[in-house]
Amino acid sequence: MASSFHRQSAANRSATRGSHRVAAIVPLPHHAVVAAVAAAAPSAPAPTPVPASKLIDGKAIADTIRGEIAVEVAAMKQQYNLTPGLAVVLVGARKDSETYVRSKKKACAEVGFDSFGTDLPADVSEEELLKVVEDYNADPRVHGILVQLPLPKHISEKRILDAISIEKDVDGFHPLNIGSLAMRGRHPLFVPCTPKGCIELLERMKVPISGRKACVIGRSNIVGMPVALLLQRRDATVTIVHSKTPDAQRICSEADIVVAACGVAEMVTGDWIKPGAVVIDVGINAKDDPSAKKGYRLVGDVEFEGAAAKASLITPVPGGVGPMTIAMLLQNTLESAQRVAKGESVTH
Repeated sequence: MASSFHRQSAANRSATRGSHRVAAIVPLPHHAVVAAVAAAAPSAPAPTPVPASKLIDGKAIADTIRGEIAVEVAAMKQQYNLTPGLAVVLVGARKDSETYVRSKKKACAEVGFDSFGTDLPADVSEEELLKVVEDYNADPRVHGILVQLPLPKHISEKRILDAISIEKDVDGFHPLNIGSLAMRGRHPLFVPCTPKGCIELLERMKVPISGRKACVIGRSNIVGMPVALLLQRRDATVTIVHSKTPDAQRICSEADIVVAACGVAEMVTGDWIKPGAVVIDVGINAKDDPSAKKGYRLVGDVEFEGAAAKASLITPVPGGVGPMTIAMLLQNTLESAQRVAKGESVTH
């Protein structure tokens, strides 16, 4: 099972690099989740025999969170005369990135944020991009900075992301933020948006975490590793399953909470799910479907019908984790602005 996981992941990565056009099953970057959902799928999941009581409606929860943020922004403007500001830097002209950036700007407007943006050509130099980041670091109107990934190959993503001030690292990937997340007794300034959204879904659905067994499928820096740390912080007993894990199916089938973030379409079947488990499907993959308008449909890393038959709660794809990512980005930016408004000093 582990070697199959590895081969499929490698094949999908190759397909992604080779062409943006979907040939079979292609995992989409997490930063492109909302864009893909908006472009390729209706706002509600396709009809399914799964009872509505089993579905975790990420879109409805995200809408609620945006409403809460808008209320807090209005209060901040009145009390402190301060408006949260989010800056997004886009390099090149990838269609998925452009769509996602537009959705971020739209979300900012909906909650009352100021939105800043810089669009740069694909051949921009690394030094020019660093200068843009440094200018936003120094701009007091900006409380969050997000550089849209992926970047062109001639630019070091590590160097660019490390240049973002930790006080404005609303994506939560600064090494000091991740390091603080991993250490007991410390608190990161920001938690990565998709993992934070996964936990928010569990907590808003009142799913018990403390004392439960959790299995995280995938160990990426973007989702797998930070979501495992977040579950551990809430006193779950966490196992991470990855491409080298023997007997991964058995391990997963013992878990009360499953978070699938492996980038392999529909890998997690019903046999992997313990009866009554809660399943959070982070995956977003395009799968050929001649009956669909665009020739493909979106599926997760979980085979939905099979898993849903055994789960007590499950996130659909689309409409589950995806809408939470931008909601958590807005929440992180609001928290950054609140620290500024209250004059709170930042300690690392």
